[in-house]
Amino acid sequence: MSDSNLFADFRSHERWLREALSEAEMAADKGEVPVGAVIVRGDRIIGRGHNQVELLRDPTAHAEILAIGAAGGQGESWRLDDCTLYVTLEPCTMCSGAMLLARVGRVVFGAADPRAGAVASTGRLLEGNPYNHGVEIVGGIMAEECSALLKEFFQKKR
Repeated sequence: MSDSNLFADFRSHERWLREALSEAEMAADKGEVPVGAVIVRGDRIIGRGHNQVELLRDPTAHAEILAIGAAGGQGESWRLDDCTLYVTLEPCTMCSGAMLLARVGRVVFGAADPRAGAVASTGRLLEGNPYNHGVEIVGGIMAEECSALLKEFFQKKR
């Protein structure tokens, strides 16, 4: 891939991660852990979500799960193999499993999660999975901005 294509990919990833960061800020405003996600098909967002665990009193109400649920109703199929999920924090085990079941084609995440990240940090659940579904993984895009939002949130909580 040429340098210009790599730059174009980075610019595109940055564009959509900014949308996910907006979702994360909405979560923070509600007192939720600030994680946001968007699902993009082609050049449009078909699903959005931000953490709502406390609001909904639902431990599964992670940003990725809510975005996948919103995107699944779009189009002719629930399969999201032609989509990219952009999320501000490396997905956990539950969210990684949901991405596999939804057949998400690519995940782009901002900050790594050394405690619970199941894509690159504590495990690599998307690689060599039993569903024989390949997921492209891109990590560390806008990591500092995504991490700063989380750090600020938890500093205020202490």
